[in-house]
Amino acid sequence: MKTIPDDIKKKLDDIEPKLLPGDLAIWFFIFAELLVFGVYFLIYAVMRIQNLQMFNQYQLTLNRELGAANTILLITASYFVVRAVQAIKKNNISACIHWLYAALGGGAGFLILKSIEYYDKFSHGIRLSTNTFYMFYLSLTMFHFLHVILGMIILFAVAIKARNGAYSAQNYMGVETGASYWHMVDLVWIILFPLVYIIR
Repeated sequence: MKTIPDDIKKKLDDIEPKLLPGDLAIWFFIFAELLVFGVYFLIYAVMRIQNLQMFNQYQLTLNRELGAANTILLITASYFVVRAVQAIKKNNISACIHWLYAALGGGAGFLILKSIEYYDKFSHGIRLSTNTFYMFYLSLTMFHFLHVILGMIILFAVAIKARNGAYSAQNYMGVETGASYWHMVDLVWIILFPLVYIIR
């Protein structure tokens, strides 16, 4: 039985692109994560309607500037991840690795700024038990914080594998898989930031 050469297989893939980039398994995980966040956001919205004055009052204590800076950092990191995927598809492994490290830098910047926010809140005695608004603010953002860390671990693992020659223009599913997860992390923050920090 004849096998299809890699170059022809890649051309066929280009003609008939997959519905979803990366490994299908990661998409089951992504959809499950989005479902969890979606339920969390819905509960937040319902509780906010029931406690509108209190939520609006304490929302003003959040640092919107740091929140906006973090939004820019994650969107920029997502752009870097897109460039990494484009680079590996052109068999430019070195550029792919550099773009992945740049994305990791954006993620690290996010964690630093978010930690500054947490330090400010904790130093003022704010905890999950302070009130309903802070309970949602801390639990939602900390849950997302953990996802950023996981996303960075995945991107770092992809970068290491790329450096070891695991990916090429013929085999880049792993890079797409890591990129897909990172975009999910970015998407969740794009929803979370205006929902918790801005909408009144």
